[in-house]
Amino acid sequence: MEINWESQVLSSVSKVIPQLSCLEIDIEKLHESAINLSKEDFGINYEGNPNIVPVEYIRKTMLINTLNFVFTDFSTSVKYKIENLSDTDAMVYQIDKALIEGVPLTQGHYMRDMDLQEFKRIFTGNIEMPMADEKVEILNNVGDTLVTKYDGDWINFIDDGPKKLYDNGEGLVERLVRDFKRFDDHSIFENEKVYFLKLAQLAFWGIHRELSKSYFFIEDMENMTAFADYIIPVALESFGIVKYSSGLKEKIDSGILVDRDSIEEIEIRSTSIYVTAKLTELINNYKNEEEKIIIPQLDFKLWTDFHADERPHHLTKTIMY
Repeated sequence: MEINWESQVLSSVSKVIPQLSCLEIDIEKLHESAINLSKEDFGINYEGNPNIVPVEYIRKTMLINTLNFVFTDFSTSVKYKIENLSDTDAMVYQIDKALIEGVPLTQGHYMRDMDLQEFKRIFTGNIEMPMADEKVEILNNVGDTLVTKYDGDWINFIDDGPKKLYDNGEGLVERLVRDFKRFDDHSIFENEKVYFLKLAQLAFWGIHRELSKSYFFIEDMENMTAFADYIIPVALESFGIVKYSSGLKEKIDSGILVDRDSIEEIEIRSTSIYVTAKLTELINNYKNEEEKIIIPQLDFKLWTDFHADERPHHLTKTIMY
């Protein structure tokens, strides 16, 4: 499957790359890393869990990606953990636990009426869940829209259009961003929108990855990019592909906030998306046709390998990742 460089996200971030000022891309390391990564297992033959109930999995995945942002304390740089699980993994564990206990977390009415006390009862870890107030407010807003437009059920949203990310305004990503503003993840660069759409894309990657063999196959996965977050930049820096300016490097290492929508943040996120797309193309040059991967598979491997890494990552106060 060829990468679509004209897709909404890739085409917009590609405009940032020629003007990078806070970091640089080492092309030699890019090619070297592609050779090394081409030998790795990307779970290409993933078959999914046969015990999963598809509609429940979709509801849970949409809930997770409604809340899937900021798991590091801004003042201490300590990550949210429970037992041996950190950040998103810890949250998902607690969501599963609540659902088993009968808490109707995935239902629009429950999300709409959630309060901070109930949220903290469900999500209790080594530190208080970062940005808990914002997470509750988002749950309330998303729940209200679900109730108002979709009878409180994500399945009604999913079934309201084609199984495509983009389709003349009616695709899954397009409708999600339009109806739920918390997913409208973009910044302004030189008076133009740069689209990242981290959580919108990640939600549908999770559904496609788990259910594509049996229930829910997204037809235009060539339009999906990496999910610009805190973790992929750590991986790319560790490979030596991305090198920060001394000023930005000092900020990251010292835990100083990188402002939302700043040039630094836009460049970090744009580079993550651009480089993972290039890496995917290069990796596929070393693979047989049946072994070729798509960008989210590379992203998933990098996130899995690095999300528990203790190396500092940039910190931005945002609800988008």
